[in-house]
Amino acid sequence: MALSQLPKFTYCPPSLYNTHINLPLLAKLKLPTLTRLKSTLTTTEPIPITEAHNFLTPQEETQTQFSLDKLFIPPDTEVSINENSGLSARILKGSNIVLSKYARDAQVVQAEFIKSSVRTEDCPSDGLPEFALVGRSNVGKSSLLNSLVRRKKLALTSKKPGKTQCINHFKVNDSWYLVDLPGYGYASAPQELRTDWNKFTKDYFLNRSTLVSVFLLIDASIPAKKIDLEYASWLGQNQVPMTFIFTKCDKRKKKRNGGKRPEENVNEFQELIRGFFETAPPWIMTSGVTNQGRDEMLLHMAQLRNYWLKH
Repeated sequence: MALSQLPKFTYCPPSLYNTHINLPLLAKLKLPTLTRLKSTLTTTEPIPITEAHNFLTPQEETQTQFSLDKLFIPPDTEVSINENSGLSARILKGSNIVLSKYARDAQVVQAEFIKSSVRTEDCPSDGLPEFALVGRSNVGKSSLLNSLVRRKKLALTSKKPGKTQCINHFKVNDSWYLVDLPGYGYASAPQELRTDWNKFTKDYFLNRSTLVSVFLLIDASIPAKKIDLEYASWLGQNQVPMTFIFTKCDKRKKKRNGGKRPEENVNEFQELIRGFFETAPPWIMTSGVTNQGRDEMLLHMAQLRNYWLKH
C-alpha cells in the first residue's frame, strides 16, 4: 500500500510535523459511527503553571513508556537514548511531548473574548499567533477552553451540542489567541448550517496565516470514531499542523457494561492513527473537570508559539 509524501510545512522544520498519510486505511475502518455569548471577563492576577515536577513524566517511567518513534520532539531539541542514563529528555505528563527550551511564558494573566466571525477574512488582523480548538459536538471543547484560563464563563457552554456557529477569538495576555471553532458531526443541526460550518472552518485552516496549530479534540471516554480519523486525515493531507487533545479523561466506564478506561481508548486511537502518520503527532490527555492536562497544553502552546515567533 503506497504512502503519499506531503510537502513540508512552511513555518517549521520537518522535525516538527514531517508526515506521511495513508489514505486507503480510512475506507477499511469499521468504527461506530453552543451559542457563543460574548464575554469581556478578564483576570488581574497571573494564573501560574505548577512546579516542574508536577507536569513532567517521572524519568523512570519515560524509559518504559516511550521510544523515540512515539515521541513528539520540538524543533531545536536534541533527544537521544543512552544505555546507562536512558532518555535524554523530559516529557510532559500525560502526553508524548518532549519539553524544549521554548517552553516559557506559558502562564495565563488575562483572557477576554474579542469577536465572532463567519468568514476567515473577518477574523482579527493584528498578526498575533493563534491556536484553534475543534472537535465533534459535545466533546467538551468549551469546558476545556474555560479550564485553560481557569474561568468558568469565558466560553459559555450549552447543553445542546452543535450551537457554536462562528469562529470565536479569545485574546490571551494581549499576545496570542485561543480560537473556538464550530463542532462537527452533530446530526441534528440543519443541513445548510452543517455545510456552511464545514466550508468556513476548512477555509480558515487553509488560509489563516497566523494559525500555529489546530488542537483536534477527541473524546477519550468512548471508542474511536471514524469521523475523527477522517478529520485528522484531512488536516494532514492539507499540511495543517495538529495536536490531538484527548478530553474527558476523568470519566471511568464500568467494565461490566463493556466500557473501557480512557487510557485504553487513547491507546486504541493512537494505534489506528499510526497508520496515517510516519511520525507520531503530539497528543495530550486532558479533563475540563479536574484540569488534568491544562498546564501541559499551555506549555505545549508556549513551545510552538515561541518557535513560531522566532522563525
